[in-house]
Amino acid sequence: MSVVYAVCAFFLLTPARAFYLPGLAPVNYCRVGEDNGKSCKNEIPLYVNRLNTEESVIPFEYHHFDFCLSDETQSPVENLGQVVFGERIRPSPYKINFLDNVGCRALCQRTYKASDPESIKKLNLLKMGMALYYQHHWILDNMPVTWCYLVNDGGKTYCSTGFPMGCQIRRDMDTCAPIVNTKPYKVGTYFLFNHVDLEITYHSGREEEWGVGFGENGGRIISAKVKPASIDHQKAGKLDCNFQTPLEIPNTLSGDDIVVTYSYSVTFTPNNSIKWSSRWDYILESMPQTNIQWFSILNSLVIVLFLSGMVAMILLRTLHKDIARYNQMECGEDAQEEFGWKLVHGDVFRPPRRGMLLAVFLGSGSQVFGMTLVTLAFACLGFLSPANRGALMTCALVAWVLLGAAAGYVSARIYKSFGGRRWKSNILLTSMVCPGVVFSLFFIMNLVLWGKGSSAAIPFSTLVALLALWFGVSVPLTFIGAYFGFRKRILDHPVRTNQIPRQIPEQSLYTQPIPGIVMGGVLPFGCIFIQLFFILNSLWSSQMYYMFGFLFLVFVILVITCSETTILLCYFHLCAEDYHWWWRAFLSSGSTAGYLFIYCCHYFVTKLNIEDAASTFLYFGYTFIMVFLFFLLTGTIGFMACFWFVRKIYSVVKVD
Repeated sequence: MSVVYAVCAFFLLTPARAFYLPGLAPVNYCRVGEDNGKSCKNEIPLYVNRLNTEESVIPFEYHHFDFCLSDETQSPVENLGQVVFGERIRPSPYKINFLDNVGCRALCQRTYKASDPESIKKLNLLKMGMALYYQHHWILDNMPVTWCYLVNDGGKTYCSTGFPMGCQIRRDMDTCAPIVNTKPYKVGTYFLFNHVDLEITYHSGREEEWGVGFGENGGRIISAKVKPASIDHQKAGKLDCNFQTPLEIPNTLSGDDIVVTYSYSVTFTPNNSIKWSSRWDYILESMPQTNIQWFSILNSLVIVLFLSGMVAMILLRTLHKDIARYNQMECGEDAQEEFGWKLVHGDVFRPPRRGMLLAVFLGSGSQVFGMTLVTLAFACLGFLSPANRGALMTCALVAWVLLGAAAGYVSARIYKSFGGRRWKSNILLTSMVCPGVVFSLFFIMNLVLWGKGSSAAIPFSTLVALLALWFGVSVPLTFIGAYFGFRKRILDHPVRTNQIPRQIPEQSLYTQPIPGIVMGGVLPFGCIFIQLFFILNSLWSSQMYYMFGFLFLVFVILVITCSETTILLCYFHLCAEDYHWWWRAFLSSGSTAGYLFIYCCHYFVTKLNIEDAASTFLYFGYTFIMVFLFFLLTGTIGFMACFWFVRKIYSVVKVD
């Protein structure tokens, strides 16, 4: 037991200490005029990212709303993963110099006139964003600018990587607290957060620590926190960042113009107790997933492993007795009639119906399995940390493209073992069917995002790039893999197949196909549903996922559980003289995807507040892509394990 805990602890703790293993270069900053030829920067660029909300799946770019803008031609280059995920990082107009405290500075001013239709349109966009609680996401020194506030009645501080653009009073309740110190306002009143207080904490450098010393005039940034506020500078009569009256925007615009003045303040605070390499800790430690009772989860994993071991042990003992009994009967003089799974030895390797489609699914499933394994391996090594934005999706896409050769090879080998001869159709379907389903759904949802003007809509050039990766790299690799797969000798089965199929006797309820398939996904889903909650939170609730070590451990347990469950069900069906195991092995473990879909529906109903039709369509569209890929993954795992099991047991028993 202690060994299991040690292994689990290793996987859990490794990623938390490996965020900067690949070596993202730190940036040294110093006060203006204090560089003296040293490699340090004075200006700290502040970048803005897309705005999103939990009440809608549709994010928008920063310039979609009428905020203060900067020259977007200086935007940083985004990688493929960032573009696919919908990140749109742009330079902000905020000017920040290291150690230059700003008391209260105006950024820009916006005026909305009741007689101007364009002003009304812009103001309505702001109201829509505040009503749906859209949130800013800012980046400073490759760190998210966090908004920290107390939760659980002041019990703990939670640091969010986003902060709201404003709020609206709903149902006679002040939902804007604690940002706006309000009196009872009318329901429907909006408050725009037009002021931010930025607190930047830095670690001052020393010669022996970094190789270059700055003393009190330089250092490295370890955190950036923001406090949004709503201030009516017009009522104050001047620019006053301490004015307590919030900027109230009425539900309907009357004859008076609305003037919005955006402002900000900056404060630098030294803190040498936190190292630069540990600067992500305060964000990750405040995430909700760290509140999990780790020992409870580890105990659950140990129980699952224990149950899997028991199932495997019982199965092996029963099989050992069956094989010994069958072989003794062959050696005996008065041989009895065969029974059990040996009785169907002449039909167990009979090619299944729709063997072409099964081979295509297995090839694509092997591709998804390899992609998942490679991505999780790199994530556990720290290469796909939160600091390296877009790396997770980029790694997954590259791995999927390069593993086209594996898909072609597996599909060709399986199809050839079925006695298939239409090798051209097999190659084309392997390279087109499953990727085509995913790309078609993705393209349809992209059209919806285009129509809504969302930042998540992928540009046409990126779509062309994805198609180029598919047809220019993945498809040729699939052809190469299939070429080598068809050149290999056909798989020799341990027993011969009879010419006339054996009649299958009437089956009991639990050995019929549908009950067996439904039961096959229960135990594998039980291994993943805890992690699934946090994965969905990271996708739809803007929470940061970082427990890749734990996820890798769960993935290994999922593989083991899918394999053993499918083998056990296959053994029961063969003992019942039902030899149609090919598709059943794939669908038994693949049914885990059905439970995944049900859980995603439960998450949509209970955790999200999405009401509009477009967001609902997008949510279930992306969910279907995830469920389809998971179906291929788990189905392939179960089939391969069952295929090995059937070949193994019929190779060790004596058959005439």
